[in-house]
Amino acid sequence: MKRKKKHDHEEHIPEGWLIPYADLLTLLLALFIVLFASSNVDQTKLEKMSRSFNQVFSGGTSVFQASTASNSDINRTNNTDTTANPRTYELAKLDELKEQVTQYIEEKGLQDQIEATINSSGLVLTIQDRALFSMGEATLDAEARDVARSISGILEQAGNREIVVSGHTDNVPINTARFPSNWELSSARATAFMRGLLTNDSLNPSQFTLASYGEYKPIATNDTDAGRAKNRRVEVLIKPLVDLSEGSPKMIETIILPQ
Repeated sequence: MKRKKKHDHEEHIPEGWLIPYADLLTLLLALFIVLFASSNVDQTKLEKMSRSFNQVFSGGTSVFQASTASNSDINRTNNTDTTANPRTYELAKLDELKEQVTQYIEEKGLQDQIEATINSSGLVLTIQDRALFSMGEATLDAEARDVARSISGILEQAGNREIVVSGHTDNVPINTARFPSNWELSSARATAFMRGLLTNDSLNPSQFTLASYGEYKPIATNDTDAGRAKNRRVEVLIKPLVDLSEGSPKMIETIILPQ
């Protein structure tokens, strides 16, 4: 009896299952990328990723091409990414406030009376006493009240940042019935200016702190008239929400990106 001949080759295995399998892997990859992107509180990145996937699933480009194309855009948003670099974001926010103050100073021609600077403590507005008070006094005149109202409008943009108003004098002694020493004078001036700011009902008094330094925090020499004039001042410090020291990641308070 003749044996049946063996087939020259084995039966071909269908490969149709590879297509849905590849689609499943693509969907899983997309899911994990979306979960990773949404784990960081960065609305800009999330929107860019969403647009990329819309292109992918509408046949625009592959998921890898879309991801690569959006990398440069994502990198450009890193300077405001509070999760990656809160210090950079906070510096940018304080710089926005500084620009508003600078614009006000230029509009009013107060370049020799008000100065705005940013340092590790935050944004400092330095207001010379001649812009606010008469010699040896601590009462705001009409022009000084206008200055306080204008600055208070800028402070509305400070969010929930702490604001410290401090008074400073030169080292020339004062001894009057109202001000027995420079301590009382600097304290009264800081209080008067803070009250001027808080005539703006949009500001929250609980964010404000008063400080009185008298003659003991000079920024110039007290040996000349010009130096003493610089030392007689009121400062408004807008404190940052994070530690601005170079290389320090310490968070003072959680920052929430504006939507």
